[in-house]
Amino acid sequence: MADVIRIETPLTQEKLAQLKAGDNVLISGVIYTGRDAAHKKMVEALARREVLPFDVKDQIIYFVGPTPAKPGQVIGSAGPTTSGRMDAYSPILIAKGLTGMIGKGLRLPEVIKAMKAHGAIYFGAIGGAGALIAKRILEAEVIAYPELGPEAIRRLVVKDFPVMVIIDSQGNNLYETGKAQYRRA
Repeated sequence: MADVIRIETPLTQEKLAQLKAGDNVLISGVIYTGRDAAHKKMVEALARREVLPFDVKDQIIYFVGPTPAKPGQVIGSAGPTTSGRMDAYSPILIAKGLTGMIGKGLRLPEVIKAMKAHGAIYFGAIGGAGALIAKRILEAEVIAYPELGPEAIRRLVVKDFPVMVIIDSQGNNLYETGKAQYRRA
């Protein structure tokens, strides 16, 4: 098994520069949640020159809409959603200092260009493993847009949250290199 890299948030430029596509990473600290409805509200707030619900600089947003927590749980199932839903909004947040995103699936070239220009990274989480991922979440608090229900922005405290670097800050893309390696085999 490949070495696992442990990182603590915030995800600074120095930390993300050391991560490469294909690295297995365990994240501990604070991360935030947001799906397309929350991203749209944040970008609209920026257009109105309003303050965001949290400072995105050096932060990680997890693209998730968790299910309700059962009694005794911090959060319900918390598997990643398709990242493409956030592609229209991600470059704007990256330009404001967002350094990490967690989701599943491909990203548009515009997002990758913003990641390279401003220093950001895209992590993949395992789809279909939401119940297991939820066990890595120690605290969950809605901090903005409660009217969005599961898509509200949450502040999560995580311990050893398992992800893989899909696209690093240099634009190296595991989806592309993986396909190329498979073709050569």
